[in-house]
Amino acid sequence: QVQLVESGGGLVQAGGSLKISCAASGRTLYPMGWFRQAPGKEREFVAAINWSGSRTYYSDSVKGRFTISRDNAKNTVYLQMNSLKPEDTAVYSCAADPSTIPRTTTALYWGQGTQVTVSS
Repeated sequence: QVQLVESGGGLVQAGGSLKISCAASGRTLYPMGWFRQAPGKEREFVAAINWSGSRTYYSDSVKGRFTISRDNAKNTVYLQMNSLKPEDTAVYSCAADPSTIPRTTTALYWGQGTQVTVSS
């Protein structure tokens, strides 16, 4: 069993930066990912990372602006978000899966999410 708790969301102006975190407890050396869901839209993949941190994956919409990383000693995955745009406004949730890189909404474990709002 894995428990995931996100933190660090908030309000930021367009062009600004924000770093959100996902703390894991339980069995934690799983591939993990970040997803987001804007009002009225489906949840979408943002970024993912393998268990060691040696491989990362990004959606086209955030590539070059967002960076996913992890600190296994702290059981935490991070998402550094730069050059934020109003369209990045969403609830950001982390996910973990023991058997695959979580790049779809079928991931096994999910956090509750943290709100990120980008003002224009």
